[in-house]
Amino acid sequence: MNIIILLLLLFSSITLHEFSHGWMAYKLGDPTPKDAGRLTLNPLKHFDCFGTFILPVLLLLVSRGTFSFGYAKPVPINPYHFRNPKWDGVWVSLAGPSINLVIAFALGMFLKLTTPLFAQVLLEGMIINLILAVFNLLPIPSLDGSKILASFLPSRVSYNYLKMGLAGFVLIIVLLQTGFFAWFTQALVGTVLAFLGAGTIA
Repeated sequence: MNIIILLLLLFSSITLHEFSHGWMAYKLGDPTPKDAGRLTLNPLKHFDCFGTFILPVLLLLVSRGTFSFGYAKPVPINPYHFRNPKWDGVWVSLAGPSINLVIAFALGMFLKLTTPLFAQVLLEGMIINLILAVFNLLPIPSLDGSKILASFLPSRVSYNYLKMGLAGFVLIIVLLQTGFFAWFTQALVGTVLAFLGAGTIA
């Protein structure tokens, strides 16, 4: 698969991921994403130099085009605008991974209705979105999963847990570098692909 196509698929997927966070927050009463100009599908508004470009390119080069990961600039959220900050925060955190799952399933519906070449593009899009969903749901600060878990923890524990952003970033790098994440997601992604009838194509 052409690296440029992979990067476009990844960039589009993480743009929709961040947009979904902002859209959900706005619908739950927080105007911050709209005021920051982030309720848009314009990818440049969500661009992060390291996370959206440098990191994905480096991972593609190191893995020889077989794996990549990236992230967009986080959408600013102010939970004090929420009617129910605890539970509304959970819905906002779930919005990003959820849209990636929706995209993956939507692409899967068209997988066997097109040419083999375009089917490969759809398959790569499915895999990218499934990986983004699984990865972001891990309870590692500052991934979406950590914010969901924090909502169920006592206030003091939750505060200290979410402050471990730097340690979380180091752990993410270790998981990627050691191949643990690839091993962890392989079975999950493979199961979903098989369910969607993409197992034989993959």
